[in-house]
Order: sequence, then C-alpha cells, then structure tokens
Amino acid sequence: MTTSDPIADMLTRVRNAIIARHSKVDVPSSKVKMEIARILKEEGYILNFKLAEEGARKTIKIYLKYTPGNQPVISKLERISRPGCRVYVGSSDIPRVLGGLGVNILTTPRGVMTGATARKQGVGGEILCQVW
Repeated sequence: MTTSDPIADMLTRVRNAIIARHSKVDVPSSKVKMEIARILKEEGYILNFKLAEEGARKTIKIYLKYTPGNQPVISKLERISRPGCRVYVGSSDIPRVLGGLGVNILTTPRGVMTGATARKQGVGGEILCQVW
C-alpha cells in the first residue's frame, strides 16, 4: 500500500510504538527515512536502527530508547512540512525547538541534517519534523 506522506507514516509508527511502550518498530525503508533515523540516533533519541531485508522488501528496524524510569526519551514527534503545505526556511530563519532543547530535521541541498548543523553551514531547506 502506498501512502501520500511516507515520512508522516514513519513518525506516526514511532509515536504509536512509544505510546504502547514497544522496544522496536519496523518502518518501510527509504533514503530519507534512513537519514532521519541516523539523526535521531546521533541526537540520542533512539538506541539504534538497522536496515533489514525480507525478500524484496526493505525495512528499518528502529530500537526505541527509554529512561530508567521507563519514560520515553522522545516526548513529542511532530511533522512540520507536509505534501499539501511545504515549509521552507532560509539559514537565518531556522527556528529553535524549545529554546534549543529539541531538534529540527531539515532536508537541504547538502543532505538531511539538524537545524543547528544547517545554521552553522549557512544553508536553508525544508523543515521535515521537530523532535523533543
């Protein structure tokens, strides 16, 4: 089944898995989703991720992270730019999430990166999502 917004589908699957306190979640694979998972791992929001091939299908297994008190590390995962309403920003207009406590994930001409990295490199792009 094809979805009109595969990135929103990925974020929803992760959000639902966190609410249900699952240890991992499987997401259909794509290059952009792999980059989003890489950033989530680098920023410490998930434990790990790996690409799994089951026949012709490729899926990303995302291992979720919880605190010692069994609280999820990700408290909010929000899609910003949607297929019906794209949100583009310049390098000087990249918003800070919760005063720097959260992370923006952008797709730029130099690849998928966090808002802080894009600001440092002086590039703007499309804001995919916010995580905190």
